[in-house]
Amino acid sequence: MNIDDLIKQSKDGVTATKEQLLWMLSLPPDSPETYRIMAEARRVSGELTGDRAEVHAQLALNLAPCPADCKFCSFARVNGIFTDSIVIDPELAVDYATTLEADGANAVYVMVTANYDFSRLLETAREIKANLRPGTVLVGNVGDQPYKRAVMMKDAGFGGVYHALRLREGIDTSLKPENRIQSLRSFMEAGLSVGTCVEPVGPEHTNEEIAEMILFTSSFAPAYSGAGRRITVPGGVLEKRGMISEMRMAQLVAITRLGMTRETKGNCTHEPYSLGAAAGANLFWAEVGANPRDTTEKTEEGRGFTVTRCRGIFTDADVGLLEGPSVYYSRKPSADALPLAASGD
Repeated sequence: MNIDDLIKQSKDGVTATKEQLLWMLSLPPDSPETYRIMAEARRVSGELTGDRAEVHAQLALNLAPCPADCKFCSFARVNGIFTDSIVIDPELAVDYATTLEADGANAVYVMVTANYDFSRLLETAREIKANLRPGTVLVGNVGDQPYKRAVMMKDAGFGGVYHALRLREGIDTSLKPENRIQSLRSFMEAGLSVGTCVEPVGPEHTNEEIAEMILFTSSFAPAYSGAGRRITVPGGVLEKRGMISEMRMAQLVAITRLGMTRETKGNCTHEPYSLGAAAGANLFWAEVGANPRDTTEKTEEGRGFTVTRCRGIFTDADVGLLEGPSVYYSRKPSADALPLAASGD
């Protein structure tokens, strides 16, 4: 395969095929071809956004042992890291959200474990939304939901969700892949814009698995896709598998961009790092409260990044920044490409 032809194809606005994805994924991360792929991904991301990256910020409404048992997550019951349940009150949630917004976050997320009370989620979301600026998008990072609940989330003030079919879903988690896809469809049919990601990538994942997931995320033209590596949770059941390098992660971020439809402007990575921004990432996350990659109750005292720090990483990578509400979550959702019918339950 010829790298010149692939770069020309990208400059013509044509997304990479599966064969091309597999070829790019097989290249050494430090090869000259990979550096050219990173440069092209950076160009595409800048072109699609007017060189204005976004920083979104997430606050956790609770911390509890989670029955979904995602083995890569510090909340998983199987990992035994957290044994007590903590729920923050709406007043503290509002304080977190407005502070993150004031710091420059382009969107504010609320994250809950799979067993969090849904009525409480809606109540807190209404309180948060009422205290944010009218244009600020409120995003939910929640478990699988049926269509009726997705509509209730929309009515409560959510403008979008983060939801992903994770690599080896149903193997490294207790969740069914078909339920994850069903939820994606439910969210979109309820009018919620969906952001997603190819994650959490570990050394054991094959190029075939990664390519298939890139193609899946591209198929429904989300608000953003991207790639994120699995962060080792000390003491977790997947600790022995290790992590991929930041260099490999940057390669995956760039390849994902070239495999995504150009309708999707956002290209995320997590955790934030300047090499990712140089390779085409134009979305980072700041975090407060509990964090599924951290073993401390307040990630702002651990692995979590502040909005200011995320913005600084983009600046250091010579990437411009969007001021104001997210443009990624302004994308109109469409579930037409997803394989399952929406449920009325």
